[in-house]
Amino acid sequence: MNNDLKIANSVKAEPIDCIAAGLGIDEEYLIHYGKSIAKVSLEALKTAPKDSGGKLVLVTAISPTPAGEGKTTVSIGLADGLSKLGKKSCLALREPSLGPIFGIKGGATGGGYAQAIPMEDINLHFTGDISAVTTANNLLCAMIDNHIYHGNELRLDVNNIVFKRCMDMNDRALRNIVCGLGQRTDGVPREDGFNITAASEIMAILCMATDLNDLKNRLNHITVGYNMDGDAIFAKDLQAGGAMTVVLKEALRPNLVQTLEHTPVFMHGGPFANIAHGCNSILATKMALAFSDFTVTEAGFGADLGAEKFLDIKCRNADVWPDAVVLVVTARAMKYHGGVKKENVSEENIEALKQGLANLDRHVHNLRDVYGLPVVIAINHFTADTHAEITVLKEHAAKLDIPASICDVWAKGGEGALELAQMVEDAMPVHSSPSHPYDYAQPVEEKIRGIATKIYGAEGVDFTRKASQRLRMFEEQGYSNLPVCIAKTQYSFSDDASKLGAPDGFRLEVRDVRLNSGAGFIVAMCGNIMRMPGLPKKPAAINIDIDENGETVGLF
Repeated sequence: MNNDLKIANSVKAEPIDCIAAGLGIDEEYLIHYGKSIAKVSLEALKTAPKDSGGKLVLVTAISPTPAGEGKTTVSIGLADGLSKLGKKSCLALREPSLGPIFGIKGGATGGGYAQAIPMEDINLHFTGDISAVTTANNLLCAMIDNHIYHGNELRLDVNNIVFKRCMDMNDRALRNIVCGLGQRTDGVPREDGFNITAASEIMAILCMATDLNDLKNRLNHITVGYNMDGDAIFAKDLQAGGAMTVVLKEALRPNLVQTLEHTPVFMHGGPFANIAHGCNSILATKMALAFSDFTVTEAGFGADLGAEKFLDIKCRNADVWPDAVVLVVTARAMKYHGGVKKENVSEENIEALKQGLANLDRHVHNLRDVYGLPVVIAINHFTADTHAEITVLKEHAAKLDIPASICDVWAKGGEGALELAQMVEDAMPVHSSPSHPYDYAQPVEEKIRGIATKIYGAEGVDFTRKASQRLRMFEEQGYSNLPVCIAKTQYSFSDDASKLGAPDGFRLEVRDVRLNSGAGFIVAMCGNIMRMPGLPKKPAAINIDIDENGETVGLF
C-alpha cells in the first residue's frame, strides 16, 4: 500500500506559473521557490477583477480524537471536487509546524490522493515563514534582555516580562528556564520560557495583518512587559518594530502551491487552534477569494476551537463570512466519543457510535443555531467502516435535517467528493447574516462565559485570582473591546481531555490570561493546556530517515 509521500511523489506538479495563470495572477507577481512553489506579491490583489468576491466554505470537524479525522484531506478533496464540477476553486490552508511532524505524526498537506504538493518541501522547511516568525520573535527577546543589560532605561521589571522566546519544536524542557546565567557579561539573570512558534503572538500577527504597514503597527504594539510602576512597555519603546518587520517582510506574502489535481492552494501562516487562533492568514484568504469563485478553507481541530475562533476573531477582523460550513465526522471518532478505546475504534460497535453522536449534535447546534450557518456533514470514509455504521450516520444526519455525504477522497481524490461539492453549493443561501455568542463591547469575563456556556455547554466559568486580576488590568489599559482566544484541550468541549462526547454540568476553569495587544485578542488559558508541547514517548522523528539513495523515508 502506498504511503502519502509515495503518492505525492508519483504526481508531477504543474509549473507554479501555470497554476497562478489559471487564477489570473501574472508571473510578475510571483517570487519563485523552485518550479512548484511561489510567494505572491501583495500587489497582485490590486489586479483582481473588480467584481471579485467568491464564495467561502469553512471546513471544520467534530471534537478530534487521537486517531485523526482527516479534515485537511477532506478540504483538499472538496476543492478538487468543486474543480471537477467546473468551478474555479482554490484552497486557503495553514502551513505545517515541525513540532507535530517530529512529535505526534502529522503534517498539514492532507493524505492519500487528496494532498497539497510538493508534500515533503511543504511539511519541512517550505518557504521559511516559520523560521522568519521565530527569528522576529527572538530578536525582540534579545532586545529586551540587551536593554536590561545596558542600564534598563525603561525600568523594565525583570519579574514582569510577559513576552517569551519561541522555537518550532516540541520541547517541554524549555517551558520554564532561567536565562542570563554565567558571568556578568552574559546578561541579567531572570526567569523566562519558550512557546512553540505556532503559539507565538508573532505568528498570530502575521496571520492577522492586512498589509506591511499593519504588520509593523501590530508588531510595535506588542506588550513586552511592565516597568517598576506597573506601566506597560511595548516593542516600539525598544525600537524593535522596524527590524522585526524587515525580518517578516517576505513571510507576509502568501505562498502558492497546488493539489495533486492541480487546484491552487494558498498556504500561509500556521497557528494551532488549541493554544492559538488556528486560522491561516487573512491575506491568503482574501487572495483566494479575490481570484476564485469558491474558496475552501479550514480551521484547526474541532468546531469548538478553530471554527469558533475563525468566526469570532478572524471573520470579524477580515470582514468575511462563510457561505457554508462542512463538518467532518468519522464513524471511528463517534465510537471513541461513545467510550471505545483508540485501539478498538476499527471494530464495529453500533451502540458506542450512537452514544458518541451527542458530540456531533452539539457541533451542529453551535454552527447552525448559534452562528446561523448552513451546515453540510462530510462522512470521511475509512476502510474499516461498516455499512451499518455509515447507515447510522446517514440516518442521524437526516433526523437533524442536515445534508450528509460519504467522502472517499483519500482513495479517490476529487472524484470522491463530487457529491459533497454539489451539496455544499446547493446549501449556500442567498444571504447569511453573521451571529455570534458574544459582543465585543461586553466585559472580557462575559465574553469568555458566552463561549463557555453557548459553545462548550458549560454551567459557568471559574477564574483564578491571578486571571481575574490580570483581566481587570487589561480592561483598565483599554483592551476591554478585544475578542477572546481560549486555549484548552482539543479533545473535549471542556478543559478536561477525559470528558468525551458532549459533557454537561462542568465548569470551565480559566487559570491565567495573556494579552496579545499586537495581534488584537486576549488569550484565556484553561485547564492544563501548555503553549509549548512535549514529545511523546516514541516521537515520529524515530521513523524519519534518509535512505541509501538520499530519499526521505518515514514521513507519513
